[in-house]
Amino acid sequence: MNRLHLHMLSDSTGETLENIAKAALAQFDGVEIIKHFWPMVRSEVHLNRILREVAENPGLVIFTLVNRDIRARLERECRHLGLPVVPALDAVTDALSNMLGQEAKARPGRQHILDAAYFERVEAIQFTIAHDDGIGWENWEEADIILAGVSRTSKTPTSIYLANRGYKTANIPIVPESPPPDTLYHLKNPMVVGLITGASRLVQVRRNRLLSLNQAPETDYVDEEKVKEETQYARRMFADNGWPMIDVTRRSIEESAAAIINFYNERHADSQTGAGGDETDANS
Repeated sequence: MNRLHLHMLSDSTGETLENIAKAALAQFDGVEIIKHFWPMVRSEVHLNRILREVAENPGLVIFTLVNRDIRARLERECRHLGLPVVPALDAVTDALSNMLGQEAKARPGRQHILDAAYFERVEAIQFTIAHDDGIGWENWEEADIILAGVSRTSKTPTSIYLANRGYKTANIPIVPESPPPDTLYHLKNPMVVGLITGASRLVQVRRNRLLSLNQAPETDYVDEEKVKEETQYARRMFADNGWPMIDVTRRSIEESAAAIINFYNERHADSQTGAGGDETDANS
C-alpha cells in the first residue's frame, strides 16, 4: 500500500481545503494518507513550526493562504525540500479575476464572514433538529422541505445535510399502521419529497441495524413481504399527492440532497414564472 503524508495549510478554518482534499483523495484506492492539518496560519512564527513538521514528514503540501509573504515563504521552503506544493484555489481565483476584470482581495477567511446566510444556516439546523422523525408537525408550514419515507431511508442524515446548506427540513416516517397527520396533505410552503428504496436493500439495512442494537433480527420489521407492502404503500402515497420521489438505494447522502435541492430550485423557478405541472421522479 502506498503511503503519503498530506500537509494542509489554511489561513482560516480549513473547511474548504479539507473538502477539496477529500474529493480528490476519493479518486484513489490502496493509499494510506497521513493528514497533517494546519488551520489559522497567519504568522511567520506559526509557519516556522509547520515547516519543521513538513521537513520531518515530507509529502504533498496544499494550501489556501492569501498573505503573499507567508505563501511565498512556504513555496520557497517546499522547493528547497524538493516537495510539491499546490495552491488549491489559485486556478479558480485567477479565472474569476480574468473574467471579472478585478483583482482578488487578499482577505483571510473571507468566506466565513458571519453574514445573514450564516445565521440562516444556524436557524435551519436548529429547526431541523427540532423537527426530526415527525416531531413538531404543527410547525411544518415553516419548513422549506419535508422528507417522508419508511424507516431506514436516510431521512435524518439527509435532513441534517440539507440544514447545513440552509434549508429548514423536517422529516416524517411513513408507517402504514400509523398514517401521518392530515396537515401533511395541506401544506402550502414546504416541498414534500418522498424517499424510497428497494425492499431487498431495505431488509438488509434494517437487519444490520437490529444486529447492531443486539435485537432479534427476525421480526415483521425485516420480513421481506411486509417490507414490500410498506414500500408500496409509501410509493402510492407519494404518487397520489404528486410529491417528487428520490430513490436512495444507490445514492450517497450528498447525491440525494443534491437531487432534492434541484427539485426545490425548479419548484421556485416555476412559481416565479407561473409555470405548473407535476413534479419529476428522480429514480434514475
